[in-house]
Amino acid sequence: MAFDGITVAALVKELNEKLAGGRITKICQPEQEELLLTVKNYDQYRLFMSVGAGLPLVYLTGENKQSPLTAPNFCMLLRKHIGNAKILGAEQPGLERVLKIKLEHCNEMGDMCIRYLVIEIMGKHSNIILIDDNNIIIDSIRRVSGLVSSVREVLPGREYFIPAQGDKADPLTASREDFAERVKKQPLPLAKAICASYTGISPFMAVRFCEAAGADADRPADALESDALIHIGRVFEEEMQAVKAGEFSPAICEEKGVPTEFSVLPLKETDDTFSRKDFDSVSELLFEYYSKKNAAANIKNRSTELRKTVATHRERVFRKLELQEKQLEDAKKAEIYKVYGDLLSAYGYGVEKNAKTVRLNNFYDGNDIDIPLDPSLSAIDNAKRYYDRFARQRRAEKMLDRLIPESKAELDYLDSVKHALEVANDMADLTQIRDELTESGYLKKKAGAKKQKAQGRTNAAPMHFMSSDGFDIYVGKNNIQNEELTFKLSDGNDWWFHAKGVPGSHVVLKTNGREVPDRAFEEAAALAARFSSANSSEKVSVDYTLRKNVKKPSGARPGFVVYYTNYSMIAEVSKADGLV
Repeated sequence: MAFDGITVAALVKELNEKLAGGRITKICQPEQEELLLTVKNYDQYRLFMSVGAGLPLVYLTGENKQSPLTAPNFCMLLRKHIGNAKILGAEQPGLERVLKIKLEHCNEMGDMCIRYLVIEIMGKHSNIILIDDNNIIIDSIRRVSGLVSSVREVLPGREYFIPAQGDKADPLTASREDFAERVKKQPLPLAKAICASYTGISPFMAVRFCEAAGADADRPADALESDALIHIGRVFEEEMQAVKAGEFSPAICEEKGVPTEFSVLPLKETDDTFSRKDFDSVSELLFEYYSKKNAAANIKNRSTELRKTVATHRERVFRKLELQEKQLEDAKKAEIYKVYGDLLSAYGYGVEKNAKTVRLNNFYDGNDIDIPLDPSLSAIDNAKRYYDRFARQRRAEKMLDRLIPESKAELDYLDSVKHALEVANDMADLTQIRDELTESGYLKKKAGAKKQKAQGRTNAAPMHFMSSDGFDIYVGKNNIQNEELTFKLSDGNDWWFHAKGVPGSHVVLKTNGREVPDRAFEEAAALAARFSSANSSEKVSVDYTLRKNVKKPSGARPGFVVYYTNYSMIAEVSKADGLV
């Protein structure tokens, strides 16, 4: 979900509860487009603001950030104008993505004056602006001249105003009748029509409003009957009343353990479609959501080289396997060459000189057969040529019978590494995968590789979960962790799980000598399904057995195991939700 007006409204409520009446004790500008205000109000709080084009946001945090040795000009100006200022409160114009913090401060003459710190969360146009009580801009973290924007200049001495949002209305004042009239005019799908009609509504929330009203978000708004629009408008009006009343319920919506969206409204009608993680404050929600999102994006960027390496080698092995299978198919037809040789050896005396083909009776099945000939060779020499071809094809068949399983095994191994890259969630995991690819010869060794290897294997550990019945469950994130988990960290009487026939993590259920209930088996199997390449399915077949039945063949690649005594079950991926 975008950082929309509803999220800002929830943040305004939180800031008023925690910061109103407090004083700013420290102002820092850690990065060019970031601010960090330390506020003392019974407890100490830090208000973090970022207006970077990629990720503009505002939230309270307990984390501090290191400041540059020389403070930037805007930071120095803020220290002059609002250093030690008292926070009177936070406000939001309508449901705009604008946060205004009202401050009381003594000027140079000792007189009390009012200042406003305005944070605009508007994508690439985000800004932090300091204005006085006459609505005149004192300065901003980003100065915007008329050459950059013809709509609004953000420069010292200019009057501050919020750019017009076209015909968009304030949703906080909307009635169901007004909703029906406005949305009906939009020749757009219903969810987009809601966004186009009102300020501060993100596409995610618009879809949720439609679902709460039982309406199709993709249906054209101008094709709906007035009664249907009024019904949707009633739901919209009720939700806006909840915003005005401050009835927020911050939660992250997760899909298979990965944060996908967040919500600050208790959308009860659709909660069961998500795995929700609730928070006491919107700041905690924003910090965790964007931290995880940033971490995932950072891991993906850092793993680009490894993904490319795996994809290149996988494509190469796949093509090699296709060629080998075609060659094997041809080799299996080599028996005909022996038949040609036998017939020419038996009836060669009757073959005309310089003939290009001859028809002979096949004494193996009694049918006549046409045999191609090299006219420059005698019948006996042609027979010898076919015997030689038959021998080569038989040798090729034996070699391909050995090479094809090796190619399939290499393809499976590269698929397992590809899966490990999808599961990796920190740099230590990537270090282990890089070490593994280096040891396997897919990457060249780099200087200092031994030091990195030792550090990576020390820091990266399998994931740990606790079953509902209190059993420890461990999940490997790559082949190195899988091998260490299976053969070093588990005992012979622990239970071992793996998704059947697909790349995935090794999962170990620690028994510690206790009898394991069925629910623990189901949850361990669900984790094996979740952390496999088949996790897009609701149900996945999972093999499980005692760990002592799992063996590693001599010379096998990391993570490759065999087992011959096992049970199987159909695991529901959703049962992995909520395990910690």
